[in-house]
Amino acid sequence: MLRTIGKRLLLLIPTLFGLSVLLFAWVRALPGGPAIALLGEKATPEAIAEVNELYGFNRPLYEQYFVWVGRLLQGDFGSSIVTGRPVTEEFFRRFPATIELSVLALIFAIGVGVPLGYWAARRHGKWTDHTAVVFSLIGITIPVFFLAFILKYIFAVQLGWLPSDGRQSARIDATHVTGFYVWDGIITGEFDAAWNAVTHLILPALALGTIPLAIIVRITRASVLEVQNADYVRTGRAKGLAVPTLRNRFILRNAMLPVITIIGLQTGLLISGAVLTETVFAFPGIGSFLARSIFSRDFPVLQGFIIFIAIAYALINLAVDVSYSLIDPRVRVQ
Repeated sequence: MLRTIGKRLLLLIPTLFGLSVLLFAWVRALPGGPAIALLGEKATPEAIAEVNELYGFNRPLYEQYFVWVGRLLQGDFGSSIVTGRPVTEEFFRRFPATIELSVLALIFAIGVGVPLGYWAARRHGKWTDHTAVVFSLIGITIPVFFLAFILKYIFAVQLGWLPSDGRQSARIDATHVTGFYVWDGIITGEFDAAWNAVTHLILPALALGTIPLAIIVRITRASVLEVQNADYVRTGRAKGLAVPTLRNRFILRNAMLPVITIIGLQTGLLISGAVLTETVFAFPGIGSFLARSIFSRDFPVLQGFIIFIAIAYALINLAVDVSYSLIDPRVRVQ
C-alpha cells in the first residue's frame, strides 16, 4: 500500500509540470494584461511599461516561466497584483469557505444520490425508476448558475427563508478560530453563529450539489443493476441467504466501487464548480476570488490557485484509490 501511494505521489511531479506549462501559456494568452486591468484603458504607455517592469512582464516568456517555477519550488507563489498580499495567504483565507461549501454539497449529493439510485435499481422498470431517471437527467442538464439564480430568487428573495449572500450575517459577533465558521461556532459554544453559517451554506450547497447528485444517482442505479444480476448474487439467493445480508454484503458493497470513483471525481469538480456558485451568492471562497482574478488579470493568483486546486484534486483521487482496498479485499490482494 505504501509503495502504491509513493508511486502515485511521484507521478504527481510530471503531471504538475505539464499543468504548469499549459497554465502559464493559458494565462499569458488572456486578452489584455494586468497593467491595463489595474490602470484602465486610458493608461499611458509609460505607466503600463512601469507596471510591466515592476512585475517582470516585459521579460521573455521562457524567462518568466523559469523564474515562476523556481519560486514555486521554494514555496513562493508570488503576491497578488490587486491586493498585494501573498497568494498563499489569499488562498488559505478563502479555502475554509470553499471546503465548507463543498463538504455540505457533497453530503447532500451522496446522502440523497446513493439511496435514490439504489431505490430506483430495486424498482427497475417501474414508474418510480423512470421518475428517478428523469429527475437525474434534469439535474445533469440544468446549468449551475441558472439553478443558483432560481434558488436565490425563490427562497431568498420571494420567501425570505434563507440569506441570499455571504458566509455569515453582519449582525453576528462570532469568534473565528480556524476559519471554518460552522466548526468555530461549535467549538466556541456560539451555536447561533454556527447555525447562521449553516443557513448561508444551504442555497449554494444545493445549487453546487445538484449535478453531482444526478450523476451519483445514475451511476449507483447502473452499478446496482449490474451487480444484482451477477452469478454470485443468484447463487446466494438460491442458497437462501437472508435478504438484508444479500443486499448489504453482496449487492451494495460490490456496487460501491464505481460509485466511489464518481464521488472522488465529483469532489474535485466541486471546487472548480464553486466559481459560478460562489459568484452568484457572493460567497467569499476560492471560486469567487478566482473569478475576480480572471477579470483583473491577476496572473500570480490565477497560477497559484489553479496549482493548489490541481494538487487537491490529485490527492482526492489518491484517497479514492486507497479506499478501494477498504471496500474490496480483491483490490487489497492485487
